Amino acid sequence: MIGYNIIGKKISALNDKTIQASNPKNQEQLEGEFHVATTEEADEAIQKAKAVAREYANLPSSKKALFLRTIADNIEKLSSKLIDRVVAESGLPEGRVTGERGRTCGQLRFFADKIEEGSWVNAIVDRGDVDIRQCLQPLGPVVVFTASNFPLAFSTAGGDTASALASGCPVIVKAHESHLGTNNLVAECIMAAAIECGLPDGVFSSLNGAGYELGSYLVKHPDVQAVAFTGSYGGGKALYDLAQSRPHPIPVFSEMGSVNPIFVLPQAMEKKTTSWAEAIASSVNLGAGQFCTNPGIIVVERNEFLTAFSDQLVDAFSRLQAATMLNKGIHANYNKAKYSKSQESGVKIKYIEIDDDKASLSAHPCLLEVSYADYSKNPKLSQEVFGPFTIMVVCENQSEMKEVASQMEGQLTASIIGEADEIIKANDLLEIAASKVGRIIINGMPTGVAVCEAMNHGGPFPATTDPRFTSVGGNAIYRFVRPVCYQGFPDELLPDALKEANPLGIRRLENGEYK
Repeated sequence: MIGYNIIGKKISALNDKTIQASNPKNQEQLEGEFHVATTEEADEAIQKAKAVAREYANLPSSKKALFLRTIADNIEKLSSKLIDRVVAESGLPEGRVTGERGRTCGQLRFFADKIEEGSWVNAIVDRGDVDIRQCLQPLGPVVVFTASNFPLAFSTAGGDTASALASGCPVIVKAHESHLGTNNLVAECIMAAAIECGLPDGVFSSLNGAGYELGSYLVKHPDVQAVAFTGSYGGGKALYDLAQSRPHPIPVFSEMGSVNPIFVLPQAMEKKTTSWAEAIASSVNLGAGQFCTNPGIIVVERNEFLTAFSDQLVDAFSRLQAATMLNKGIHANYNKAKYSKSQESGVKIKYIEIDDDKASLSAHPCLLEVSYADYSKNPKLSQEVFGPFTIMVVCENQSEMKEVASQMEGQLTASIIGEADEIIKANDLLEIAASKVGRIIINGMPTGVAVCEAMNHGGPFPATTDPRFTSVGGNAIYRFVRPVCYQGFPDELLPDALKEANPLGIRRLENGEYK
């Protein structure tokens, strides 16, 4: 495997410097040397994207939809070649990777269907004394930073790329250093689809990079119009700050993680002690805790059922299997963070294992406990640990549970576990939690994000840099467009979505009525 950079419809390797991916289970370097992109190659990719942005935006939706479906078809044709490479680079089990491939291709086809239907452009027609019309138009070239924890679904052809291409924006992908071979295979699928569908040269590019130089160059480039990122708070905030320091700032849609608190009410603790304990433990450990929606805080009320619930949690944690983490840095940070938190004042260790096997990067789940009194005095305890970690906050009453919710920073999710009558009585808690999250869940785990129109995978800062948007689901497309108003235009110069005869046949708001 020779890892070239892909610039539109050509491959490029101007730099002699190469990087390699490694297998997290044994630290062995994997086949393939991947050429680090130069600034000249990055600039060429951006200039190509800029040159074709208008042409691509104006292509019929049917042609863009065909492009997305062809990408999905090409990815599926790779079969075990892709699955094996993802498993080798990520340490994830084959079943998980196969499922993620399905989600990735499903997202592409989901957005193909959405843009073919067409109403997402929010066409508005006001025929008054002055004829005024409005619809959404793509921003222009978008840079997508691929994620470490989802090497397919949040990466090269993942949700960010799929929604940006669907919106009509060219995409430049910055490959993740842990998944260079995976990126190479998928990027070739996208390039092949662009050629097969006869798209203009520059709609998609993929660049390999080491360190921060390439990413910084891409974000600061004056012709880049938006950035999408999934990863750590430090990385996402750094990109956001770079973009805001430009002479002309641009939007950065960073999804930066969350502790996803679960509030367990007393009757649930009493009636379904074992089932809820096992569900929570499994959710904490899912994917070695490397989902942005793993629950990092469990909030409970001290009562006669707490001891039994706590014992069941410990038992469930003790039966979970250690899992391989994605890379050395993530593994080292997880171990450092969990042991650091276990030494904080007032913290009790409920379940912890020593994860010193640096060769396999395996990680055991960790369960700690702290009283609300100690938790409320120590901001460190509310910070995310990326890995299979959670801390149980024991409150003396429901007022303290509400205080935990009130003191939360922005989160992706919050869950309320309880019987029907007590959930109704806990409406104040629900409303407080809802004000801090993008998705609130009753009697369910936060791990598991459906790709559908109603899904919101976002939340107030620091969960994301912009709480108005989602990175999963149909509304993800709105990150990469802006409203444009057309006043007094002759019909032949209007976008098809706004023409009088409505040639696209889409639902529009006309003089205040949807038609």
